[in-house]
Amino acid sequence: MMTLEKLWGKGTTFLGTKTAILAGAMSWVSNHTLVAAISNAGGFGVIACGSMNTELLAAEIDKTQHLTQKPFGVNLITMHPDLDDLIDVCGRYKIGHVVLAGGLPKAASIQRLKDHGCKVIGFAPALVIARKLGKMGVDALIIEGNEAGGHIGPVSTSVLAQEILPHVHDIPVFVAGGIGRGETIVSYLRMGAAGCQLGTRFVCATESPAHPDFKKAFIRAQARDAAVSVQLDPRFPVIPVRALTNPASQQFMKIQAEVIQEFDAGQLDLKQAQLKIEHYWAGALRKAVIDGDIENGSLMAGQSVGLITKEQTVQEIMDELTDQARGFLTKN
Repeated sequence: MMTLEKLWGKGTTFLGTKTAILAGAMSWVSNHTLVAAISNAGGFGVIACGSMNTELLAAEIDKTQHLTQKPFGVNLITMHPDLDDLIDVCGRYKIGHVVLAGGLPKAASIQRLKDHGCKVIGFAPALVIARKLGKMGVDALIIEGNEAGGHIGPVSTSVLAQEILPHVHDIPVFVAGGIGRGETIVSYLRMGAAGCQLGTRFVCATESPAHPDFKKAFIRAQARDAAVSVQLDPRFPVIPVRALTNPASQQFMKIQAEVIQEFDAGQLDLKQAQLKIEHYWAGALRKAVIDGDIENGSLMAGQSVGLITKEQTVQEIMDELTDQARGFLTKN
């Protein structure tokens, strides 16, 4: 019988961890307490840099390093205006793995990270991009389906896995989106994944800094409550966001309309307009996660939110996932 250790060996070797469970980086949620707890429990925690400046990122890394001796990573947004400086912070703190999210990274960014000795993980929403990133020198890939929370692509996890896993063998591939149980992790490992990325599952961890009301909203929610934001104008591509439906979902429509108006009037170029949308989400997410305003804040959540029934410690979540995975392997 194939053991779990053997199945996810490529992932654990790459990450330097006991399990090949990579934590999704969630703005305002993936801070030092949650990241360190995930790494200490055998997973791979990832700090969500989001819109942080260099000083804030340095402080967050420092706090995390005081809480764990285990490996953890940093997620950087490719469109951040200070990306090079943030990369240098990661290098200064000897971060082993950096995830580049939010668009196709530039070759120069990948090389800058490699010059610092960092392993680079990129997002591949299609096989052609997976191959392109491989040629650009990324060390691993994440393929994330649209069941995930936050910013998403148009294709489901199961279809992406079928499209990409059979064709990418030279670097580890981690599957993400809609994963909340160990049995599902095993199914993707058997298809050739090196491991899986989970985000939503950790929001209601005891060590998560999310406001109690934010966690209660997750515990109450069903899978169908995590809906995708609507794009108002096809000329203006806005990356869809999956979140629990609330009044803030309607507010986003209003903000989008205002930004499109400014774009049409020539007051903003495309990148500026997209950044303005990003700032809206960052502010609305903070309002919900930190302040507990679940009416006017953004409740970014993946469809696996329906599998969350209570608050648990990170260790309990990790034990549950690995027990489910081992149990499934024993029976199948």
